[in-house]
Amino acid sequence: MKFSTYLVPAVVAASFAVPANAEILRIQNHYAPETVSGKMIQQFVDDVEVMSGGTLDIEMFYSSSVVKTVETFDAAATGILDCDMTGGAYQTGKNPAFQFVGDIMGGYDTPWQQYAWLYNGGFEAADNLYGQYGMKLIGWSIYGLESFASTKPIAGMADLKGWKFRSPPGLETEIFASLGAKPVVMDFTEIFTALETGIIDGADASGLANNMGMGLYDIAKNANFPGFHSMPSDHLACNKAKYDSLSEQHKRILEAAMQKLSFQIALTFEVKNLEAKATLEAQGVTISDWSEEDRAAFRAAAQAAWQGWAEKTPEARALVDSHMAFLTQLGLVKK
Repeated sequence: MKFSTYLVPAVVAASFAVPANAEILRIQNHYAPETVSGKMIQQFVDDVEVMSGGTLDIEMFYSSSVVKTVETFDAAATGILDCDMTGGAYQTGKNPAFQFVGDIMGGYDTPWQQYAWLYNGGFEAADNLYGQYGMKLIGWSIYGLESFASTKPIAGMADLKGWKFRSPPGLETEIFASLGAKPVVMDFTEIFTALETGIIDGADASGLANNMGMGLYDIAKNANFPGFHSMPSDHLACNKAKYDSLSEQHKRILEAAMQKLSFQIALTFEVKNLEAKATLEAQGVTISDWSEEDRAAFRAAAQAAWQGWAEKTPEARALVDSHMAFLTQLGLVKK
């Protein structure tokens, strides 16, 4: 299965027609519609339209079909699109603080812990960051810890030496380079071809079920599960002027539908990743569970790198300190 671009038109419930004066939101995400996440985003579209009685209509673009994944945020901020449904970690070039609303490498163990930070004091700091760039944060969806796809064994820390893999931009490249790997930043949609042609040995793309849905394990016969390194937050962030122009009803509907999507994605992937693991093992894919020692070594490297990034901007420092305080409260970081 290869990546391709898609526009899936918004499907409106048969019980009503779209009013001529319906508010339209043009949103881009980076998933193909046949992946687990892509299918659930389609449900989000339907939820918004049904709850609004068709007065809020979403035109959803899949697989980064309008602009490249990393350009989605800017496209929304400048009005080419209305909203961005990718992730904050793609925007670290604007401000390193985006790393800590996009992918808190080596941080939380579960989506629920990470949601807990957002809804227990973190949202205001995160939204203030988005506001500086003309955007409004609506919410997160978190599918859990990511798994690698690799054409070479990836059973532990030693296998990182010389391992050339697709990495998203930002903090991850520094952490893995410090551990001997060779991260290559490339767009999400280029992963399959790069693996197929041997440009890279592996990829940090998504969770196990999404990776399988994208066909990565048709080529890369090695994976790790459960993951340990990365648990990205896919955001819904909208052009602030566009968001401010919505009615209070539409704002509440958008927020409620996003929160439903968020929790349903976390719940669904609890099951889907285990199902994917069983399927892949039956197909001969080698799945490794890293040792506690290797996991601890990665966490130590990641958390050391946080502090360097925290010094880059006041916003990054504020977010790192917020996460560290919350992780300490949860007992994941020792005082």
